[in-house]
Formats: sequence, C-alpha cells, structure tokens
Amino acid sequence: MANSTRPSYGRVWMTFLRNSLIREMTFRGNLIITIVTRGFWFAAQLILFDIIYRNVNSINDWTREEYFAFMATGMLINAIVETFFMPNCANFSELIRNGNLDFVLLKPIDTQFLVSFEKVNLAMLNQVLLAGALLFYSMSQISHFDLGMLALENLVQSGQWLSLLMICCQGAGQIIMYCLLLAVGVAFFYSLMIALASSSIWFGRNQGLYDFWFYITVFARYPRSIYSGSPTGELLRFAFSYVIPILLVVTVPARQLLSKALEPSWITLVSVSVTLALLFISRYIFKWSLNSYRSASS
Repeated sequence: MANSTRPSYGRVWMTFLRNSLIREMTFRGNLIITIVTRGFWFAAQLILFDIIYRNVNSINDWTREEYFAFMATGMLINAIVETFFMPNCANFSELIRNGNLDFVLLKPIDTQFLVSFEKVNLAMLNQVLLAGALLFYSMSQISHFDLGMLALENLVQSGQWLSLLMICCQGAGQIIMYCLLLAVGVAFFYSLMIALASSSIWFGRNQGLYDFWFYITVFARYPRSIYSGSPTGELLRFAFSYVIPILLVVTVPARQLLSKALEPSWITLVSVSVTLALLFISRYIFKWSLNSYRSASS
C-alpha cells in the first residue's frame, strides 16, 4: 500500500518545471538580463576564436569549423547542467543551513531526486539554443559534410535506394551515439557537483560550488590534444583523461561527430566507464552524507 501512494517522478518534475516557469515570469527583468549576458558571453567566445583562426589555419588538428563544433558540444553540456542541476546543487547548503532539508527528508520520494531537480534555470535554455545553432552552422561548413550531402543527392537521382538507406542508417547511428556521449558528459559533471554539494553536510556551507564549476570546466573548454608537447601538459592530459576524465567528456563526442580519429581508440570506453563509476560513487557519498546529517530541530 505504501508504494501505491508514492508520487510519480515525472509528474513531480513537471510540477517543478511549472513552478520554475512561474518564478521566471514573476521576475522577467532578471530573466532578460540573464539571457542578454549569456548571449554576450557566447558572442565574445565566438569573436575571440574567429580572430585567432584568421591568423592560423588550425590549432593542433582542429580547423576553425571543427573547433566551433567542439565549442558547441561543450556549451551544450554546460548549458544542460546549468539548466537542471547547478541551481539545485548550489542551493543544497542553504537547505541544510535554514533547516529545510528536514522537510525534504520527510517527502515520500527519493531525496537526491528532490535535491537535484527542484529548480530549473529556464534562462539557460537560451544557451542550449545558441549552442545548437553553432553546432548546425559548424557542421554545414565542414567540407566532408558538403561532400556527404552531394553523395546523397547523387544516390537519390540514380535510384540507389539500398545504398541511400545504409548511409542514412549510418548517419543516424552517428547522431544517436553523439547524443548518448552528450548524456555521458552531463552525467559526469552532475556526479562531480552532487558529490561536492554533499560535503555541505560536514562543512555547514559550501558556497564555492560556482567557483569549482568554473575552474573545473576551464580544462574541458579546450580539446584534449592541445595539452600535449610539454611535461606539465602531458601530466594534465593523463590526469584529466584517465583519473578524472574532464578532457574526454567534450572531446570524445565532438571527435565522434566529426569522424575524427580517437587516440587511443578505446578512449570512449574510459569516458563511459569512469562516468558510470562516478554516478554510483556520488550516490553513495550523498546517502553517506545524509546519514551524518543532524536535524535542525535536534
């Protein structure tokens, strides 16, 4: 009988979404300012690297259009994380400080779900749209994309439908794999954030989460290959590839979408495996931290 009264996670999340929309519409000025400032930051990044690529043909093995596709991939992952998880993880310490975590623990639904999804930063959806537009532009400017479209047109005109179907299936598989790798990137950053937020149970406050997010994502803003060539760079490349794969969660999906070789070829497995392990570890840390929590009323 107890299970029958447990609320639907989907319906609960839709309620959270509706409440977030009402909150954003109540403070429209803040919504507009956030969209404008994020748009300015987006434009500044594009202008900066466009200026750089006017002076060089490529950076390492990344051309201008390929790097913009990489940039769009990183922006998509960051925007999704900041839309759904960042405001909630950053607010966890406030739940502890003001005693509202007591009420969260009493709810007949998973506590980590409530802590992770209560708020939705709808202003960041603008960043998702901008990143998607940049990705579409980048892919349309890449030469092998144009050649692929020309080949498809020739197959249609010649009536080679079986070959056309095989190519379409291959392209669809590549897009699906890209989306799955994006999800891996989102899951990786979420795992880091919820594990760090859980430390608020012991430290009382953890207002450095935004700073941590900025510092940790700095490394992911650039392709993994640019860290080679110096002892320090090689050390960073190894640590952030095989210990904490920050360099992989953006580089791997971008290279996969662009059909660029991955070195080593099994590096995708490392990214997925470490992310899955981090999800379980972060879940354990969160539940462990709750066992150490002392109610505000105690």
